[in-house]
Amino acid sequence: MDEPSFGRTRWRRFGLLMLLSGGITAGMVGLVANGALAVGFNVSGQNFKVRADKLVATGFVQYGSVDAAIDPGSNPPQQKPEPVAVSAMKTAEITNLCQSVVTDLGVFGKVTLVITAGDAGKPVTATDMVVDMTRLDGDADFHSIEIGRDASTLDKGPTNDPAELAQRRQGFFGQQATSVTITNLQQTAWSTMASEFNLKHLSMQLHWGQDECF
Repeated sequence: MDEPSFGRTRWRRFGLLMLLSGGITAGMVGLVANGALAVGFNVSGQNFKVRADKLVATGFVQYGSVDAAIDPGSNPPQQKPEPVAVSAMKTAEITNLCQSVVTDLGVFGKVTLVITAGDAGKPVTATDMVVDMTRLDGDADFHSIEIGRDASTLDKGPTNDPAELAQRRQGFFGQQATSVTITNLQQTAWSTMASEFNLKHLSMQLHWGQDECF
C-alpha cells in the first residue's frame, strides 16, 4: 500500500475491502430466510462480469447485504440467499465498459451476451448507481475515506432509494468516501440499479460459447 496523503488513500490492488466474515454472512442469510432483512428485488440465478478501464465515482458507500435469488432446484420456487457487498454511488463515469453473461442452453451449448459502451471521449454515465457484487479487483484511489463506519449511518451515497437505504443494517460494517477512482476494474455482480444509466456507443452481441469480458 502506498503512503496515503491527507484525506486520500491508495491501494494498488483493491479486492473487496468489505468481505463479510462467516458469522456475519450466516446471520444475514438467516435474516433473509426469516423475512427480516429487506432486499431490493429477486435476482436471477446468473451473475455477470464487468470490466472497465476506469470508474470515477462520487458519493461512494459500501456495505454488506444479501440478495434473494430464485432457487432453480426448488418446487415450488423458493428464495435462495446470496451474500453480497453493495457499492452505491451518487454519480459514476465508466470508460470502456464491457459486460458479459453466459447462459447454458443444455444440449445446444453455451451462449454469451456481451455489451460494450463508452470510450475516453464519451464514457458511460450513471446516477444513483447501486451494484450488488461478490468480487471487485482493480487499482483504487479513495478521497476522504471512512472505514469501519456503521452501515446505518453512511451519509455520502445515494439517498433517494428506500429499498437501498433499507439494506444498510445497524451494527454492520460499512465504509464510504467522497470519491473513488478505480482503474483496471474487474467485477462479478448479481445486479445493478441506477436512476439514470447512459451508455454511449452501445454495442450488444451474442456469441456461441463462453466469451466473457475477463
